[in-house]
Amino acid sequence: MMAKYSVTMFSLVFSLVALSFLAGCGEEDVPPPVPQELTGNDAGYFCSMTVIGHPGPKAQIHLTGKEKPLWFTSVRDMFGFLLLPGESREVAAIYVTDMTGNEDWEGAAKGPWIDPKTAWFVIDSSKTGGMGAAETVPFSGKEDAQFFADKFGGRLVSFGDVPPDYIFNTNSGLEYDRAESAMPGKD
Repeated sequence: MMAKYSVTMFSLVFSLVALSFLAGCGEEDVPPPVPQELTGNDAGYFCSMTVIGHPGPKAQIHLTGKEKPLWFTSVRDMFGFLLLPGESREVAAIYVTDMTGNEDWEGAAKGPWIDPKTAWFVIDSSKTGGMGAAETVPFSGKEDAQFFADKFGGRLVSFGDVPPDYIFNTNSGLEYDRAESAMPGKD
């Protein structure tokens, strides 16, 4: 039987992660972790495969009190982690590959890294991510994101506007009201 998750559940979970992320868990004196460089030994959180061998942009989530980040073979997987119930809400920092000026789709794992809350994302493009699925492609500049969308198709959205139905496609086993599918957390 398929689980039914309402947008209200997504809003609650996403809001808790955002508050924890923005407030730094109440420890204002502790700076957020800096982005780490991906090595050949780093494995994807969901797939346990080497991240560096997959094409497209990557993501890293730093959890409070943990030395090493969680790695994601695609930015879309990072959004999935943030929305899935049962995953850690102790998020200290998140970074995604900045594809602005980065024309090396195969070598995008090298960074540079940016805060996803300030990024523009192209969704519904013809480019596929690390596991061959639709990707959420991050850019620090809106013009670069639009250029990418003009070249490869797709549309621009902000961090809080990535629709859950894009992250959890029909093959995910999750259902929810498509009429209310905007990513929670936007103002």
